[in-house]
Amino acid sequence: MSVADREPRRTVSGDQEHRDGGDFVAGLAARKAAARLLAAVIDARTPLDGLTDHENGHPQYKALDLRDRGLVRAILVTALRYRMTISGLLARRLEKPLPPNATALSHILHVAAAQILFLDIPDSAAVDIAVTHAKSDPRTVRFSGLVNGVLRTLARAKETELPVALAATDEAPKWFSDRLKATYGPEKARQILEVHRVEAPVDFSVKADPELWAEKLGGIVLPTGTVRVENLVGPVTELPGFADGAWWVQDAAASLPARLFGDVRGLRVADLCAAPGGKTAQLILAGAKVTAIDTSKNRLVRLTQNLDRLGLSAEIVQADLLKYEPKELFDAVLLDAPCSSTGTVRRHPDVPWTKTAADAEKLADLQRRLLARAVTLVKPGGRIVFSNCSLDPLEGEDLYRAFLAGTAGIADDPLRQAEIAGIDPFLTPQGTLRTTPADLDLGSPGISGLDGFFAARIRRAG
Repeated sequence: MSVADREPRRTVSGDQEHRDGGDFVAGLAARKAAARLLAAVIDARTPLDGLTDHENGHPQYKALDLRDRGLVRAILVTALRYRMTISGLLARRLEKPLPPNATALSHILHVAAAQILFLDIPDSAAVDIAVTHAKSDPRTVRFSGLVNGVLRTLARAKETELPVALAATDEAPKWFSDRLKATYGPEKARQILEVHRVEAPVDFSVKADPELWAEKLGGIVLPTGTVRVENLVGPVTELPGFADGAWWVQDAAASLPARLFGDVRGLRVADLCAAPGGKTAQLILAGAKVTAIDTSKNRLVRLTQNLDRLGLSAEIVQADLLKYEPKELFDAVLLDAPCSSTGTVRRHPDVPWTKTAADAEKLADLQRRLLARAVTLVKPGGRIVFSNCSLDPLEGEDLYRAFLAGTAGIADDPLRQAEIAGIDPFLTPQGTLRTTPADLDLGSPGISGLDGFFAARIRRAG
């Protein structure tokens, strides 16, 4: 069964009327915002989440009402998730490639093509608004006829051409596709890229009784204890249990590193790079006395708000981790390090377009320094858990092996089969943990998979 068969055209709301250039043009402001934000992602490598933040996002996005913001985000996620397929289908309709400086035209075409091919928006509306958009921009006004012709032929041919294009396309920029194939082999890489095309389910870490909350939320309980919901309807804030602090949203893979310590009851545990606080909450509920540390004041504000909603408390510290000096060493330290985030592409399809292979190398160097610092914060004999949400061994397996080999006073503390419930399928022969989006097959793409994570344990020599 093809991806086109598995993923129906998404239903979106929006298209409110907006005044543009003195005239009411239904949906034009939303498409202009979508093209502008797509340019910010592709041309300036700006993360999508920041652009679409309701409080601090792009002004053109914040000027829209909530329905049109939802439409813009749906267009952008779709345009990025299927960018290579869209590029190929558009290129077939151009007599010659667009010049390098025709980025504004390219973004108009991609925004419209995403709607025509994948979203539940009438083809005629998508085409007409794109033509109006092109006419309204001095950079693209002379190409309005091209926009009309390309998009109308695309709409007529999509039923026959789209399945073929999806089957033949790696949905990723070359640097990312090459890294996946080199690391996981062609078949596993293909599976990962295929999963990236499917909207991710929503995972919940619950305080207690996951079976009960799976029933209330309309989901299932994963082997790891996470509650998973496919095709979530409505805002998370309106779900039962949110106001009561019964759960928090956290990918199943992201919930694993905090469990690798084993019994932490009564222990002083430092959660480094702690915001937004999911792992902090896990450690508190497991009985640890947690110090949550992060460099960002704004991220710690969010962490504090999350803990307050959950009715949990921790010591909160804003500090540069490379300079942080605790009054007393900790019994255990969790370092979920900043990384390229390539394990989260299914949820954040902008990542391959805002990162490069060079970014992974730079971040790996930062992780080495943070890990070396983390070792100094734990008592002799104490555990350090190192993790990140990258698929690249530069930031995971390779870094960890090199760190063990080149650092005195530490010892590998490998994970063992049956030690922790639910994680055996993700253990490597070396005793580390590795998940990918192609893992955890539950029978259908929409409910299967999890973020890509690497995690490992170290003990400081006693």
